[in-house]
Amino acid sequence: MNAAPDVPPLIRTLIVDDDYRVAKIHAAYVARTQGFETVGVAHSAAEALAAVDALAPDLVLMDVYLPDGDGLGVVRKLMERAEHPDCVVITAARDVDTVRTAMRLGAVHYLVKPFGFNTLSDKLTAYRSMRLRMETLKEQADQSDVDALFGLLRGPAALPPVPMKGHSAPTLESIRDAVRGAPGPVSAAEVAEQVGVSRATAQRYLSYLAQRGIVRLQLRYGATGRPEHRYTSSGAQP
Repeated sequence: MNAAPDVPPLIRTLIVDDDYRVAKIHAAYVARTQGFETVGVAHSAAEALAAVDALAPDLVLMDVYLPDGDGLGVVRKLMERAEHPDCVVITAARDVDTVRTAMRLGAVHYLVKPFGFNTLSDKLTAYRSMRLRMETLKEQADQSDVDALFGLLRGPAALPPVPMKGHSAPTLESIRDAVRGAPGPVSAAEVAEQVGVSRATAQRYLSYLAQRGIVRLQLRYGATGRPEHRYTSSGAQP
């Protein structure tokens, strides 16, 4: 009888976010990603440090804005330890200073909120691939090994937008204009009603426009259930 192949242990992940609803959604995203498990959730800097001590996670998804401190300050304290988890910074902060600080502290990824399941899952999968490759290396690594590790962490290059087959140029323009003319973020249902198409059709065109960077996707988190997709204009031309 052949021995069963070794199954890599799940990557134990701690979620740190001051928003309870967002933390719950991100925890669910982690649980859905192959090779990962959510071992705890913290909503403050103090809770995060205590949870790391109690749970010894492999990875921490760290929000920057916390009620009792700066998430990057927590990352700094963790990195000062001899044994520390890896950290992915998850935040709405887009300023270059915050990004630079996160990189200097050794964050393995930086994700700008809001984002969907696929975005987080892709980053986590790339991180897992890097860890698995690291475990196959011996005590010494040559340059090709190092290049491979950093390449795995970056993940595959983004593919160019796929052309939208069978689309109607007037409909595409109407949907784009509906988003541009809206006073704030709009849903697919709202765009569909304004343009006079089905919600499914509006969603298909909006997804295409978002892929091309003509509109921006935002996630609105409700009390329960999945986040609602809403769209704003990016100002870019088709």
